Order: sequence, then C-alpha cells, then structure tokens
Amino acid sequence: MALKVAIVGLPNVGKSTLFNALTQTAAAQAANYPFCTIEPNVGDVAVPEPRLDKLATLAGSKEIIPARINFVDVAGLVRGASKGEGLGNQFLANIRDCDAVAFVARCFQNDDVTHVEGRVDPLADLDIIETELMLADIDSLEKRIPNLEKRIRGGDKEGATTLRLLKLALEQLHAGRPAFTAKVEPEDQKAWRMLQLLTAKPALYVCNVDEAAAATGNALSAKVFERAAKDGAKSVVISAQIEAEIAQLGPAERAEFLETLGLVEPGLNRLIREAYALLGLQTYFTVGPKEARAWTIPIGATAPEGAGVIHTDFEKGFICAETIAYDDFVKFGGESAAAQAGKLRKEGKAYVVKDGDVMHFHFNV
Repeated sequence: MALKVAIVGLPNVGKSTLFNALTQTAAAQAANYPFCTIEPNVGDVAVPEPRLDKLATLAGSKEIIPARINFVDVAGLVRGASKGEGLGNQFLANIRDCDAVAFVARCFQNDDVTHVEGRVDPLADLDIIETELMLADIDSLEKRIPNLEKRIRGGDKEGATTLRLLKLALEQLHAGRPAFTAKVEPEDQKAWRMLQLLTAKPALYVCNVDEAAAATGNALSAKVFERAAKDGAKSVVISAQIEAEIAQLGPAERAEFLETLGLVEPGLNRLIREAYALLGLQTYFTVGPKEARAWTIPIGATAPEGAGVIHTDFEKGFICAETIAYDDFVKFGGESAAAQAGKLRKEGKAYVVKDGDVMHFHFNV
C-alpha cells in the first residue's frame, strides 16, 4: 500500500529538519528562510515494530522486512496560499495527493530562527493553515458544480450522489468548519473520499519543541494537544533538532543519548506509529526461515483482503488462512509448538484479520 503522509506547516517550523531525521538523510534542504523546500521530498520510512524482530528471532528468519509508510516534505504554506501566494497552488496539490496530513506546529522560542508571521503562536499557525486548506477546498468544490449539474441532467446517478456530498462539504466550509466535521453515512464514505478534500484528511498535530521539552512538552505544546482533542486529531511532541541528531548516532550511542533526555525511544518512533494508526492501519505477519515480514492492511480487512496485499492471485483464489495470534506464537516459541498446543486456526473468507496475526495463506488459481 503506497500510503503518504504530508508534512505541512508554515515556513521555519522545523518540517524539513523533521523530514531529514525521518529519512536519516539530508534529502530535504533545511535552511532558515522561507521556501527552501521547492519540490516535495518523499521519504520511504519503516514502521517501528518490535514484534517483527521477536518473530524473526523465533523463526530464524534470514531477512526482516518491516511495513513502510511515505512522508512527503511539503514546502511551507503562507497566508494566501489558497490564492497562489508563496508557492501555494503547487503545494496544495502536493497535499491533495496524500492520505493524511501531519501539521508541524512551532512550539519553541529561538530568536535566531525567524518566523514568517513575526511571532511564535502555534495555534495561530494552525489557524492559518486550516483556513488556507478550507479556502482551497471551497474553490475546488465550487468549480465542479456546473459539470456535475450537466451530468445529472443527462441521467448520471453517481453524479447526483457526488453533488449531494459536495453541497454537504460546502455547508461546513462556508460555516468556517473543516470538511471532516460533516456527518457522512457509511454508504457514502467511498464517494466522500473521491472528493479529495484537503480538510477531510486525517490529521496529526506534531509539536516541535526544544531539547528541554522533548520528553514532557511545554506550555505551547499543551495548547496544541488541547486543540487536537477538540478537533478529533492525534498529537505528538517531538524535538526535530534532537531527532536529527539521534538519527546520526549508532545504536549504543543512541540509547545513551535518549537516556540523558529522559526518553524511552526516539520521538520519531511515536510519530511514525501515530501516522500509521491515523490512517486506520494495522499489521499482520508472515514468518519463515527466509524472511519475517510485516504487511499493512486496513483495520477490519478480511482474510482474503489481507492475502491480496501479498498478491492479487492470493485473494482471487483464497481457500483459507492458517492463523496464530502473535502472543501465542511467542508464548509457545514458534509455529510448530503453537500448532501442537492447538493455537493454529484455519480461518475462512469471513475472518477479520486481527492486529499481530501470524498468517499463512492457502490459495488456488
């Protein structure tokens, strides 16, 4: 699954520094002036998964292949981006192509790092970004109405559904509310997603703090967390500068550095996992001597759908899935012992895959 999370924020809030740390590269130019990132940088990042390492050890797997997620470093938005200010139109298109948005909020004071608005106020920054995305959504939706009405006059039933949802979104947006606040019925969810609304995308608020606040956050990040709870979004505290330094260290040095900061793990691990959960994803595993691998599926996926992420033939010719829960696999020391203990189950087409299932598929094409 080619899943993308856009890293979005005003200029000089730490987006590119965060991206560099995520990808452990210097692919994104991090500099102290607006628009230093012109083209969106894309980083393919492994999802931290301690369970996979444990499974690989038990199975003697030669290779470990984690699940992955893409982060897109989008250049800084500014007030008026929806009208093309800065490089707005291009950047808004980059966001539209992503599945979720990570809003980076500047929660640190540093006179050496300029702020495009001349002050440090993360809530005001978020308001600017949200407003620009809402205005862009309004402009996009209103431009579609004439064509939709023409299609409906020609008897297009799908067009009628799209127009109804479009008006539902516009009702929220014109009232100053992002599209995610609209109540959308389950049967309309697919058509709703097809609208590609910027303000309907799942949101993660990333509070970029200084080193002293890396473990516990600060007063500014507390305000962002309160805003996230109100908006129904997820939030995480991270120090992008510290994470960039951690990313360059070896395992032993990294552990020692984290301990001095009062951190159990890098903040990036939390960020990646939160982004993964934000997209409504979960993981199942395939394990053997050759490789131990994590596979990404939506929460609620059935066994055939899970098989389909490996290969479409697996889903088309699905017969059954041999399944062992992760805890049972570990408790009994591997597949063979778990099976002897009666913990291996054969599941059919209706089985809903659980997070952490260790699976082997039988199929016939």
